[in-house]
Amino acid sequence: MQTAEIRRRFLEHFASRGHTVVPSASLVSPDPSLLFTVAGMVPFIPYLTGREPAPYPRATSVQKCVRTLDIEEVGKTTRHGTFFQMNGNFSFGDYFKEGAIQHAWELVTGSVDDGGLGFDPERIWVTVYLDDDEAAEAWHRIAGLPVERIQRLGKKDNYWHTGQPGPGGPCSEIYYDRGPQFGPDGGPLVDTAGDRFLEIWNLVFMQYELTDVRSKEDFRIVGELPKKNIDTGMGLERVAYLLQGVDNLYEIDEVAPVLHRAAEIAGVTYGAKHDDDVRLRVVADHVRSGLMLIGDGVTPGNEGRGYILRRLLRRAVRSMKLLGVDEATLPALLPVSRDAMKASYPELETDFARISSVAYAEEEAFRRTLSSGTALFDTAVREARAAGTASLSGDQAFSLHDTYGFPIDVTLEMAAEQGVTVDEEGFRALMQQQRDRARADARAKRTGSVDVLAYRRLLADHGPTDWRAYDTLRTDSRVLGLVSELAAEEGPTSTPAGPGEITRVVLDRTPFYAESGGQVADAGVLTWDGGRAEVLDVQRPVKGLVAHQVRVLEGELREGAELTAEVDREWRLSACQAHSGTHVVHAALRQVLGPQALQSGSYNRPGYLRLDFAWQGALSAQQRHDIEDVANAAVRADHRVSATYMTLPEAQAFGALALFGETYGEQVRVVEIGGPWSRELCGGTHVQGSAQIGTLALTGESSVGSGSRRVEAVVGLEGFRYLARERDLVRQLGELLKTPTDDLVERVSGMLARLRDVDKELAELRAQQTLAAAGELAAGARDVGGVAVVTGAPTGLAGGDLRTLALDVRGRLSADRPAVVLLASESGGKVALVTALNPAAQARGLTASDVLRAAAAPVGGRGGGKPDVAQGGGTDPAGIPAALQAGEQAVATAAGR
Repeated sequence: MQTAEIRRRFLEHFASRGHTVVPSASLVSPDPSLLFTVAGMVPFIPYLTGREPAPYPRATSVQKCVRTLDIEEVGKTTRHGTFFQMNGNFSFGDYFKEGAIQHAWELVTGSVDDGGLGFDPERIWVTVYLDDDEAAEAWHRIAGLPVERIQRLGKKDNYWHTGQPGPGGPCSEIYYDRGPQFGPDGGPLVDTAGDRFLEIWNLVFMQYELTDVRSKEDFRIVGELPKKNIDTGMGLERVAYLLQGVDNLYEIDEVAPVLHRAAEIAGVTYGAKHDDDVRLRVVADHVRSGLMLIGDGVTPGNEGRGYILRRLLRRAVRSMKLLGVDEATLPALLPVSRDAMKASYPELETDFARISSVAYAEEEAFRRTLSSGTALFDTAVREARAAGTASLSGDQAFSLHDTYGFPIDVTLEMAAEQGVTVDEEGFRALMQQQRDRARADARAKRTGSVDVLAYRRLLADHGPTDWRAYDTLRTDSRVLGLVSELAAEEGPTSTPAGPGEITRVVLDRTPFYAESGGQVADAGVLTWDGGRAEVLDVQRPVKGLVAHQVRVLEGELREGAELTAEVDREWRLSACQAHSGTHVVHAALRQVLGPQALQSGSYNRPGYLRLDFAWQGALSAQQRHDIEDVANAAVRADHRVSATYMTLPEAQAFGALALFGETYGEQVRVVEIGGPWSRELCGGTHVQGSAQIGTLALTGESSVGSGSRRVEAVVGLEGFRYLARERDLVRQLGELLKTPTDDLVERVSGMLARLRDVDKELAELRAQQTLAAAGELAAGARDVGGVAVVTGAPTGLAGGDLRTLALDVRGRLSADRPAVVLLASESGGKVALVTALNPAAQARGLTASDVLRAAAAPVGGRGGGKPDVAQGGGTDPAGIPAALQAGEQAVATAAGR
């Protein structure tokens, strides 16, 4: 049975039993503590925990998931995969244990002709929690399972909770007996490895309120929940390989085609050699995961989700290289994965141009990195072994990563292959220092030093904020709580905030827009009898609650105060111009470049916007001109801007663009500019008509990573000021060059042509001087232990010119006699060093890198190279004489061995 068919049967089974079919959420998790959606229940957490009322009593879904904690085990075992699909059915206070067991049993053992999966009921085993007699009895009564095939396990295996205080409860797992060839009899209790009795479905009975949660098994049950929920998860890939009669998830119909195509390209046979099999499985898994992640808008990068995607793609590419394939392979493999997955996810085919361009660009970039990084890695390994150690330092690994773009996971894998260790702890410490510096400001901006528990308590006590940002710029409000910048677990403070103090304020209602969706927060003031505070920032620290960071200017701000919250009108107008301008630029990009130019990120503040989008290569001047023209034509047309609420499926059917990296609830807001011309899901504030955007001027276009570009623009008054500055600059240049503005381009072009001619003449003069210097230096060669040694310190030569001179001098010396040339030059306060040896010197055991290392120390430098030529630099020109002497001494020492 094909995987897509299993998926269809699961959804139809539960739809026919009153469940609402919920489309898979994005792989990009809505939970800020998670990089990806890691389980089928993640999108339903607000309903399962009671934070939000469920919009339906029953639901079912097939959720896309990614887990990468065990990425190194992929390919080595039969069940570790990064991307997987979780079938689930959910009840929110509706049916409970009996209903969950009934639905599961009917699907698992139902006949194929009747829409079931057709598993042999005699090979089904289940586990229940130790004291869950209710579940055990239900399995025996409903399914007719004998008591010996209903086994009881403890909290480690058969109890579920979130790891936080809240709901939890026992669970029941369904197992399939694969047969005696996979292990001993005795059920899951005996088969601890899980090879014979394979878990296919977990039914979680969420019935208790838990507190004092210290670990998986250490918690306290407070009491029963008023509404009991069901949360189940069936591993689609596991069921697929059982029903398809294969041994593991890499051989099912959605994965195996990539594996076999990779084997064909590499000229190997799957099943013939263990190491090759592991690499083929890595390729098959990671190519599919990369396809799905890019499909959901993740792009390769150096942090977070982008780094995980980059790592997956690069592990796939390197695995193919280890299989002996040197050319690019993703263009051959990615379409195979698309064809295997499109039955379940047809959007992969329609969006494949964008997906493939991102993946192929990442492979090309990595192939370049792999070539240069491998050489640097090999040098580091040789130096480590020469120093008598078989370990690379954290500094070396960090340098490979930070300076040369060589991923740490690749360094670790290559080191293991060569029997070398890496100071991974030292590397991680250096990486953490770098990240801490980069993120300090962002963390402070979001919640300061505030623990989110303080906000959760306010939400629990008072409910969600009455948010009026779409309707008004002014509200009469009441202070529900103050949260000190230094607050942690103690929660909201009752201490008033006085003049000069900065605190965070939660109001019962607010007109302030909280930063989200790329739009910065509103500015404005809070005023009350005898007091005033400036609003510095507005955030949503927890879902449903708005927190205002304020600086008190006058009076005291205290809990319970009645006040007026007022947004700065000019700030909001400029912010609306920028956000609507972002939508206009996005639509213009897609009109000029095509639908694959899809937004992947944005930022807008009053008067300014930037937009990242999927695209390969820089935009031409004509493309930039056309985008700006289309955008301004839309502004001049004064398109109506409107916002409508609908369900997510309705919005998708309506043609609204759901932007990558954003998460959406059941009800979404669709913003239209000119009807279908621009139709996007968006929660931001906007102008009423596109003419309100005002002047729109593109100010920049650049790369922000492989397969991603960024455009920047200014709008409204800022747009006018930008163009006015450009006009003034052109006028000043015309006056400076005494040339009419219409003739400036021709005048500047002529000046540049003359400068190029002068540069050419200077280069020729330098070449002549270099040739003359080469003769003089060669004539001054000295005998050092039977080696002709030339040292010199010509001034003003950079590394390239110095290398040319050294090679010229070497060429003038006799090839029959060992010869060493060592030159140092100071230019711009820096030192360049070059060493060149002839073959006769190398035959005597001399190497250019050894001589260079000796010379580099006195000038505070370093360098390296090949046995015949080495190059480096330093920072202390005063040490040049000592450097030349040290190099000459190294020659004398080596020649005398």
